[in-house]
Amino acid sequence: MTYAKTAAFTEEQQQLARVAKALSHPARVAIVQLLASKQTCISGDIAAEVPLSRTTVSQHLQELKALDLIRGEIDGLTVCYCLNTELLRQVHQQFTAFFLEATNSLACGPADACGC
Repeated sequence: MTYAKTAAFTEEQQQLARVAKALSHPARVAIVQLLASKQTCISGDIAAEVPLSRTTVSQHLQELKALDLIRGEIDGLTVCYCLNTELLRQVHQQFTAFFLEATNSLACGPADACGC
């Protein structure tokens, strides 16, 4: 029997990995930051603020939308995008717990003499 390798990981681990992958491009980080600063935005405004072509910005918006990090609502000929703050809060808590666990371990630090 074969199964996806991701099935061996918890749903939380999979979600953190999906979000990290989605935010691994600086354009998508910039889009999230822009939406956070303006609360809502139409796609034309986003393309004017990010130093990429409208088509490329649209592709990045679709990546973020596919994970439900942002939501888009059609308003005539434009799409009004906003952040899914509920999901972002959930992911924030998961990343905070992840980094707290990772940094509270007895792993080597830069000042430690590591025996690895």
